[in-house]
Amino acid sequence: MRDSNGNAKVRWFWIWVIASLIFRLILLYFPESVNLSSRPEVSTPLTSIRRLAEGYWLKQSSLSPYAGSMYHGSPLLLTLLGPLTVRRIEGQPDHLLCSLVLVIADVVTAMLIRAAGQSLKMSSTSSLKSIGLHHLLEYSASLLLSEHLPSGDIAALVYLWNPFTIAACVGLSTSAIENLMIVLSLYGGCTRQAPVAAFGWVMATHLSLYPAILIIPVVLLFGYGPDAPPRKLLRQRTKTDSSSSIDKGSVEKDVKNQLRGLNFFSWKPVLHVLFWILLWSSYVLVLCGIYARRHGSLEELFKRTYGFILTIPDLSPNIGVLWYFFAEVFDFFRNFFLIVFHGNVLLMIVPLALRLNHRPCFLAFVYTVITCMLKSYPSVGDSALYLGLLGLFAYELSDMKFSFFLFSGYVGVSLLSPVMHNLWIWRGTGNANFYFATAIAYACLQLVLVVESVSAMLNHDRMLTKLSAAKLQDVKP
Repeated sequence: MRDSNGNAKVRWFWIWVIASLIFRLILLYFPESVNLSSRPEVSTPLTSIRRLAEGYWLKQSSLSPYAGSMYHGSPLLLTLLGPLTVRRIEGQPDHLLCSLVLVIADVVTAMLIRAAGQSLKMSSTSSLKSIGLHHLLEYSASLLLSEHLPSGDIAALVYLWNPFTIAACVGLSTSAIENLMIVLSLYGGCTRQAPVAAFGWVMATHLSLYPAILIIPVVLLFGYGPDAPPRKLLRQRTKTDSSSSIDKGSVEKDVKNQLRGLNFFSWKPVLHVLFWILLWSSYVLVLCGIYARRHGSLEELFKRTYGFILTIPDLSPNIGVLWYFFAEVFDFFRNFFLIVFHGNVLLMIVPLALRLNHRPCFLAFVYTVITCMLKSYPSVGDSALYLGLLGLFAYELSDMKFSFFLFSGYVGVSLLSPVMHNLWIWRGTGNANFYFATAIAYACLQLVLVVESVSAMLNHDRMLTKLSAAKLQDVKP
């Protein structure tokens, strides 16, 4: 019965995956009626396929793709997707080949999320066994044997069927490729594959700069391993086992091995992944240097890409809050507030890493939400990523507060944002404050999500601590 139930769940999972693929393909054949590629919530100056096509046209005209004010993305992405923007299939929608690449990127990202979820599940099972909480494993198994799916499958389906993910794919936003690189780095960290993790991190940082802070979760994944209960529970458990056992010598040896494997930071795999990061970074830098020699200089490339992200010269409306702020602030204070806003991202890195170092994947999720909230040019594709990663912790965060409020808020912002933009830009019956109000609400929702998810995860760890302490009290003579 267990095998048949598991096979049925796997079958239904793949049915939903195929259905999401078909649904995307149907929408791709009606691009004119959907027309999402012009929406500021979907396409930004960094992720718009139209800007990429403009940059490739400049390149084909023997000009630098950064000569105009349109393209500010990666030269490597321009080399890969640029030729697809000019190829047309007779009787088919424009940019169909680019659309198919983005669909494939979404499906691969979902499969990597699922694989990472399976790795997290194995790590959680091993950790709970090590601290003696077998009844939680039995409860989790009973849930899986009923109607519930594993957290990895839930996260993959949430990512595939998220309206934000579908909108980014149909709207021809290159954020799907950025999300793929970020998830690839986390998958490589969960499975201890240093070349894969390093490649994903280097490419994600190269594409949008902000994923650079994910180096901390990647290092923690290789140093400590995937997410697990607090390590002090293992210390407490092993000390009790060693003090209550008769065969002290063998138990102390087992305790030492457990502490070495699950409690100490391993530098060897960390140095291994850092070596691969250096190797991939050098390779990408060389490729960019070769490209810059043909089209300008390396300094111009960095200024037009990373400098564009950091200085925010394009103040076209988006779902972020920085465009409105810097449109209103005096130029004299501009550099100061640039430092303040970018510093806010860096300010929260260390405290969160110290508190959540035993849960690197969850830490990566929190970092992703924070960067989406404070980045220069956010889009719904960024939200699609962290909402998909949130599904990996569906069981740990089952008691999270304000879940219905957050769901309703995201739905409300998604519906009101196009309306406010239309009232402001096209009908002229509103102003910028109408659209900025939805951006403020969107940022507040992400702030609430960070606070409540971190609080729920810490409460879950406290619950494990109490259960472990009660278990130890029961086994004491």
